[in-house]
Amino acid sequence: MFSSASYERSPLVTSFGRAQLSSLLATLADYGTLFLCTEVFHVWYVISTAVGALLGAVVNFMINRHWSFRASHGRISHQAFRYTVVSGGSLILNTGGVYLVTEFGRIHYAISVVIVSILVGIFFNYPLHRHYVYR
Repeated sequence: MFSSASYERSPLVTSFGRAQLSSLLATLADYGTLFLCTEVFHVWYVISTAVGALLGAVVNFMINRHWSFRASHGRISHQAFRYTVVSGGSLILNTGGVYLVTEFGRIHYAISVVIVSILVGIFFNYPLHRHYVYR
């Protein structure tokens, strides 16, 4: 466990870069699940989006906690709760956004999910992870 004197928060550029790599790995788990559920098991793409996002969230939490934000000093239960709150918002934004972009933008769900997840990741997830979840 780190003492408050020895703990040093990663600089913004470093944590952002690491968080983006973590997001990439989590996205592979997320999209892999999405496409597997939708294309192989014929699950409705909206449900597949939610299941993939849930798996991606678990992968992302663990990588961010230990590497991106170097926040393993904090109580995991507190971080997990805050992460769950942020992930719930992210899940709603991603699922709703994919539905809206796909249905009303008439864009294939595979493209919709990329567009929406990038926007949600940069403008919602990263700021809340850095300043709320792993503070």
